[in-house]
Amino acid sequence: MRSSNPVFSRRGFSRGDGYAGFGTQQQGAAPQGSGNPYAQQGNPNAPQGGNPYAQGGNPYATADQQQLTPEQLQQMYQAPPAGPAQTGRMTMDDVVMRTGMTLGTVIVGAALAWTLLPVNMGIAIAFSLVALVFGMIQAFKATPVPALILAYAFFEGIFLGVWSHMYNIAWSGAPLQAVLGTMAVFVGMLIAYKTRLIRVTARYQRIGMAIAIGFVLLMFVNLLFVLFGAAPDGGLRSNGPLGIIVGVIAICLGAFFLSLDFKQIEDGLRYGAPRNESWLAAFGLTLSLVWIYLEMLRLIAILRD
Repeated sequence: MRSSNPVFSRRGFSRGDGYAGFGTQQQGAAPQGSGNPYAQQGNPNAPQGGNPYAQGGNPYATADQQQLTPEQLQQMYQAPPAGPAQTGRMTMDDVVMRTGMTLGTVIVGAALAWTLLPVNMGIAIAFSLVALVFGMIQAFKATPVPALILAYAFFEGIFLGVWSHMYNIAWSGAPLQAVLGTMAVFVGMLIAYKTRLIRVTARYQRIGMAIAIGFVLLMFVNLLFVLFGAAPDGGLRSNGPLGIIVGVIAICLGAFFLSLDFKQIEDGLRYGAPRNESWLAAFGLTLSLVWIYLEMLRLIAILRD
């Protein structure tokens, strides 16, 4: 699993050719040609379909522990089967809980910033850079670190609190409208994903990521023009028709990131990813939702002007 953000993304998806919807694969079966990112080659103990995390034996078990009596074997056969939670695998409850914790931390940081910090763009930018540092550190970690993810969420929340307060002063109620718009995009993409209106295939990902990378580079060049005075009106981000078009494209890209997040979660559940991978799922969802919220806030401000 990996973050769906185009800047932070470092790991691939499975490349199944079917619909990417929840529950489309029978439990215990692995799709053919799926390219499981967790698969291990040459595991003689893996069941058919390839359990990527299957182990050929407990390396810490002693000889006495491995030689079980018939009574012990009978007790094992009669015991109920262990579920994902008992075997340390990621579950949907884990994803929901970690995502709730991460988004909750963002909300706490935003609420504190809104009520305690002055409305100042410099403060907002400073906290956004701090959040970026924590996010980049996590992106280059081999495994998720909850402390880094929550630290990113907290400082990102502070940035959002100050930034949203600035917009609320200029356009009263705009932050609330942006929150509602973000929720609408999330629910709409989730429904489209589960009803198979959207197929997250390898081609879909390649095209979408190419557009996303091009968009980010274009916005970076536009920022340079603005900083050096070549585009005093904001260039592509101006308060006009061009700014509206760019804002809509940015929100569509945020929806695309959400579809990758849903695919990431589905693959993790299907292939038996470790439980701590749920933190990466929460991290990716938070990045996508923050992206959509900021673009929605900007678009609302342009439309209300």
